[in-house]
Amino acid sequence: MVNCFCLNPFISVSSNVACTSHTVRSRQRLAPQKSVDLALGYRNPLGYGFGFGLRRSLHEMVNSRFKGVAVMTDDKSTISSTEEYLENIGIFSTDPSLNPYKDHFKYRLKRYVDQKKLIEEYEGGLEEFAKGYLKFGFNREEGGIVYREWAPAAQEAQIIGDFNGWDGSNHQMEKNQFGVWSIKIPDVDGNPAITHSTRVKFRFRHGDGVWVDRIPAWIKYATVDPNRFAAPYDGVYWDPPLSERYEFKYPRPPKPKAPRIYEAHVGMSSSEPRINSYREFADEILPRIRANNYNTVQLMAVMEHSYYASFGYHVTNFYAVSSRSGTPEDLKYLIDKAHSLGLQVLMDVIHSHASNNITDGLNGFDVGQTSQDSYFHTGDRGYHKLWDSRLFNYANWEVLRFLLSNLRWWLEEFKFDGFRFDGVTSMLYHHHGINIAFTGNYNEYFSEATDVDAVVYLMLANSLIHSILPDATVIAEDVSGMPGIGQEVSDGGIGFDYRLAMAIPDKWIDYLKNKNEYTWSMKEISWSLTNRRYTEKCVSYAESHDQAIVGDKTVAFLLMDEEMYSGMSCLVDPSPIVERGIALQKMIHFITMALGGEGYLNFMGNEFGHPEWIDFPREGNGWSYEKCRRQWNLVDTDHLRYKFMNAFDRAMNLLDDKFSFLASTKQIVSSADDENKVIVFERGDLIFVFNFHPENTYEGYKVGCDLPGKYRVALDSDAWEFGGHGRVGHDVDHFTSPEGIPGVPETNFNNRPNSFKVLSPARTCVVYYRVEESEEEGNNNSLVGLEDIEDTSAAADVTKVPDKSASLESEDDIILDGVKVKQTLTSADVSAEVEKVSVRSEGRNLNEG
Repeated sequence: MVNCFCLNPFISVSSNVACTSHTVRSRQRLAPQKSVDLALGYRNPLGYGFGFGLRRSLHEMVNSRFKGVAVMTDDKSTISSTEEYLENIGIFSTDPSLNPYKDHFKYRLKRYVDQKKLIEEYEGGLEEFAKGYLKFGFNREEGGIVYREWAPAAQEAQIIGDFNGWDGSNHQMEKNQFGVWSIKIPDVDGNPAITHSTRVKFRFRHGDGVWVDRIPAWIKYATVDPNRFAAPYDGVYWDPPLSERYEFKYPRPPKPKAPRIYEAHVGMSSSEPRINSYREFADEILPRIRANNYNTVQLMAVMEHSYYASFGYHVTNFYAVSSRSGTPEDLKYLIDKAHSLGLQVLMDVIHSHASNNITDGLNGFDVGQTSQDSYFHTGDRGYHKLWDSRLFNYANWEVLRFLLSNLRWWLEEFKFDGFRFDGVTSMLYHHHGINIAFTGNYNEYFSEATDVDAVVYLMLANSLIHSILPDATVIAEDVSGMPGIGQEVSDGGIGFDYRLAMAIPDKWIDYLKNKNEYTWSMKEISWSLTNRRYTEKCVSYAESHDQAIVGDKTVAFLLMDEEMYSGMSCLVDPSPIVERGIALQKMIHFITMALGGEGYLNFMGNEFGHPEWIDFPREGNGWSYEKCRRQWNLVDTDHLRYKFMNAFDRAMNLLDDKFSFLASTKQIVSSADDENKVIVFERGDLIFVFNFHPENTYEGYKVGCDLPGKYRVALDSDAWEFGGHGRVGHDVDHFTSPEGIPGVPETNFNNRPNSFKVLSPARTCVVYYRVEESEEEGNNNSLVGLEDIEDTSAAADVTKVPDKSASLESEDDIILDGVKVKQTLTSADVSAEVEKVSVRSEGRNLNEG
């Protein structure tokens, strides 16, 4: 192995199997190492082609470290010897039970360090490497337009388009030894030969002698003739004159302490049965999002996808914005408008697979060549049988350039503030998670099934993103629970900021579909919400777009079903079904937010209990847009009960604005009372009491707390303004009583040193905050209620509440009801002068329909 690196450092591991440590976890004993063969080779300086082959076992690779070589680690740029660095990986101090898998972590981290070092040596660094869009595709250079395309399988190539009458005979391209075709098209009379917004394609002849036309891989815009059914897309040369380019006016807003994410699909955001535009979304929907106190927007279906009903997940053109909703300049307007409202914007990025579409997409460049000359793996490994899509070869130099540059493109050209990586589970494993039930056994994560190429790509991606934009938010959609996915790359993790807590919506669906309300387990609910890895942050959600797709139902629709068509009027008393449905809709979303993670996500429309399902136009529904829209008139109509759910959603977010409980590491479940159906927990400085019992109201219900003093109501789901019955008094002071011996938890009440008594009505959740001395003579200014959310329509301005909390951290871990938490003792400093959030109406007319 030493000689291999000395001869040529360009190592490619083509079998992509992970180093394994078969472990008997109960005995913490490392079993004998299984030998795995790898095919090794070298690349030339730009990563094309293989030179020689050598075979050694993975066990030998891991143990034959060459010492004394300086390496550049992650964003901390710490230089150390390879041996010392790999022996002191930070993830093991966080989770010592990962020690039996140390060889796996050392192997993949060394792969990452080596790959990054090669990029630094031959491309000038990771950030420079990720500027591929300045070299490939169409770029203006002095005296003309230069077009480059990586297509090593092509035998001849031309550029064709409107500019040359689709005849490429006079625009033949030249190929270098690395498979890159290029041509410079001189200006004509000082003007570009290819006019802005005209159509172009890449024409090439492959080994069978057949000529094919493809959309350039790096194209920045693609359109289709709307008047032709199933017409192919065309690439569009996008280089608007200065007068037509959108110039950003507003800086990126500061990164929030905790993301409160509004997941949105621009195309289906109109109340009319049609595709909405970026500018309409910016002007009409963004103010709604801001009015509900979200601080982050996550946009779906931004990357061009020829099949609308794919929800944007079968991408055909990775650098192009979806043309259905407008132009690149229109999307920039949307993002700038969001920034002006204080909203960060995340993009749903799909690097886990690509559309199988040959005519319109990247798959069209695959003409049967080897994997090394293609964006994708060959054979079964290059095809996802459930998604009917192609799978990237993450070990390929040009694939790395293409995907890493894609991330930088969206960050820098469009000012996105981060990403939600889709389909990460499929990337992490060779089996793609198909028919795999992850149990949490560490052998499931670190074995031959792990796709180390993909892991290394994700490590590079997160390193790049946070290097370009240190305050970026990057979220992984991973259902497997891969340990370390939310830990820093420098510590041996994969580097995401958050992981989606995907088990939570599945648990709620199971409860709503299969369990009688009287049998709901408070212990199981609280465990499901708190079951996440220590120090790895999660974004929780009760439902996302997945739960609304045709064939399934949203939480509100599961609860109320057909009653939502006839029973939502405030002019008559609600039916028991509607009353139960609205109450549980509020409780399920709120407890998911408060206990389920360090961030929260809601899908567009679910904040007010949008009825029915999502069904994109397709042959099966007569290409109808009827259920591919959002019925905003439901929440805007004052006499309909949808407004109550929307108001409570706004209040939930406002509560976090005031108290920052999502960002707090103090999370203690003091009681999960299955008999009375009550869950009591502390998050930050707040006490949460959830009574899920269908009938029982508890007067004088005793709840434990940390700090002594006086407590008042901060948020009450039973308040009139939220469609409740107003049974809880908001002007009542709750004084604590000491419990047991101070400092001796087993003598306390539910392991809490103090307690107070509350009224807990059936199917309600009430939040209490501790009153500071400065508030003793004042009014209850920390109550989140109607005065804070006067208007349920769109907001023009929102005045942020300043954070006035001080924290004192304790180094002790505590375990309550089986939940291990890191306790941060926080002293609330919410003064009587805390500013109210002022929501001013834009005066928009409500649709009474």
